[in-house]
Amino acid sequence: MEDLGSVVWPPEPIRTERLVLRAPEGRDRAVFVELLACPQVHAYLGGPRSRDELERETPEVPERWPGSFVVDLDGVMIGQVLLRRATGHSRPAAEGRIDLGYLFLPRAWGSGYAGEACAAALDWLAGAFPGEPVVLTTQSANTASMRLAARLGFTEVERFEAWGAEQWLGMRAPATP
Repeated sequence: MEDLGSVVWPPEPIRTERLVLRAPEGRDRAVFVELLACPQVHAYLGGPRSRDELERETPEVPERWPGSFVVDLDGVMIGQVLLRRATGHSRPAAEGRIDLGYLFLPRAWGSGYAGEACAAALDWLAGAFPGEPVVLTTQSANTASMRLAARLGFTEVERFEAWGAEQWLGMRAPATP
């Protein structure tokens, strides 16, 4: 995966009804460590990383690259939305496409924040990269992620085995003017 490359970054913060999507800042470091070390967050992502390792390796301002949005609720980070170019992807349908990913703290689950944040990021992406389809990959066992993908307009392209589990690859066609 690669960042989005030639795009003005960071953009102005994106405001939704309840959230702000913005570039990462130093104040977000502890939440990034918490997200990456959380077993619940990484249940379908190969497992969490060691908190000690993350404390040593996480830079002062983590994940500061084009396509990495912090999801902020009332001034506090609750998650991250990622838009990356899927280079080196094992599935031809995804190769070179923009890939949507997201991570949210368990305490933010079930309130619709992921859908709200992902929809806002996809709207921004449609303006920055008009006409580009977007892909999303999740384990088919992750029913919450599968429901969110459907609500966001992703349709199944294929299922495949990887990382010891069945994966689901969906694509969202570009918005038409």
